[in-house]
Amino acid sequence: MPQELFTIPRRKSRALQGNWNLTGFAWCGKPDMPSHWVDDSNAPLLTDLYQLTMMEAYLAEGMREVAVFDLFARRLPEIRNYLVTCGLDEVLHYFESVRFTESHIDYLRSLRRFSPEFLEYLAKFRFTGDVWAMPEGTVAFANEAVLEVVAPLPEAQLAETYVMNQIHIATLAASKAARVVTSAQGRTVVDYGLRRMQGTDAGTKSARAFYIAGVDATSNVLAGKMYGIPVSGTMGHSYIQAHDSEYEAFRNFVKHTPGAILLVDTYDTIEGIRQVIRLSREMGSRFNIAGIRLDSGDPISLSKEARRLLDEAGLSRVKIFVSSSLDEQSIEELIESTAPIDGFGVGTRMAVSADAPYLDFVYKLVEYAGRPRTKRSPGKGILPGRKQVYRLIENGVARKDIVTLRDEPIAGTPLLEVVMIGGRRVKPSPALMEIRKYCREQLRGLPKDLLRLTPKPYPVEITASLKELAG
Repeated sequence: MPQELFTIPRRKSRALQGNWNLTGFAWCGKPDMPSHWVDDSNAPLLTDLYQLTMMEAYLAEGMREVAVFDLFARRLPEIRNYLVTCGLDEVLHYFESVRFTESHIDYLRSLRRFSPEFLEYLAKFRFTGDVWAMPEGTVAFANEAVLEVVAPLPEAQLAETYVMNQIHIATLAASKAARVVTSAQGRTVVDYGLRRMQGTDAGTKSARAFYIAGVDATSNVLAGKMYGIPVSGTMGHSYIQAHDSEYEAFRNFVKHTPGAILLVDTYDTIEGIRQVIRLSREMGSRFNIAGIRLDSGDPISLSKEARRLLDEAGLSRVKIFVSSSLDEQSIEELIESTAPIDGFGVGTRMAVSADAPYLDFVYKLVEYAGRPRTKRSPGKGILPGRKQVYRLIENGVARKDIVTLRDEPIAGTPLLEVVMIGGRRVKPSPALMEIRKYCREQLRGLPKDLLRLTPKPYPVEITASLKELAG
């Protein structure tokens, strides 16, 4: 094992007391009772160990002056033209609520690597800083700070892991969903992605981000309850299989679920559609379904044949809903084929952002103790100092962004606004519908070339003063 990977406890005498983790990486500490959720009760420990060790070192050195950290994407994925910022509400809640409880302190003490003085500091910890941010739903580009934390250095340092985690997953989800919704050209889009998401936290918070970006509903019932998102669902193949016949399954499901969408491809899609038509004749005025769902086969030919059969049977009001491995590319192809599809159930590929599963977000120190700080690592340089991002809009369309020092006067729309002062929000977060509306306006204000799925650069300029400061 390389020597540099071996973590030695800071206090050798303490390290000899107890069981050493045989992986050779760290002292295990005292395990807690199993917990299945991250919430306010344990979020303070959802951090990387080095945040805590750096905090302790800062405090021991008396480094408590104000620091400024920027959160930004170094670059966009090659197949992304823009990002839709999301996750701010969760971050602000964290800043207002983060507290180290006695249980947290006991665990950290059991690691035998932190001083009593540092643990006492954590026991009294409160976030007292300010936060500037782009509102949720704002369209952003590379090298633009989407969030800026201004706080005493140890407080700002602790925020890094949690802030990056929450902004990353929500922005990743919203950015992908915006492309899917744009490709659907006004047709219904429903989120089906929960079952293949990377865990419950992502599955729930991504549903909120999808909705902000324009997705109409989610199959995730918990997300519906937590955020007030419309919930929607159809039926599974297992329901059909559990009955002795497809027809019996349809008839029973319609009895119990008015306005149902019937899944017609379990055995033979065209025959399944004929069974729906047969049921409509049997039930007459009691036949009340919203649509059918195609989940396999060629959706273009099947949707066209389905529409023909339904219309001939007088069921023109019955919608055609398509699912199965959809994303913005396949939806665009379906639309261009003039397939008579009314809505899409989009699952895995949107849920995990399959074509671009991560964003190059970083959280970097840009000022400390009143002095700009920079970094010149090849390919990883940063812009120092407190900044603002301006958007120049002509005839309602965004033409370019300009990244400036905070006090540089620029004619344009400033995107960063103060959202927290002294650890408290300056105003309540907007309602979800307001954020959704704002996001729609942001997307409508982009050049049409940027809304296409092909890569298209958008101009982001850096002012001469900021370049000079960066050296």
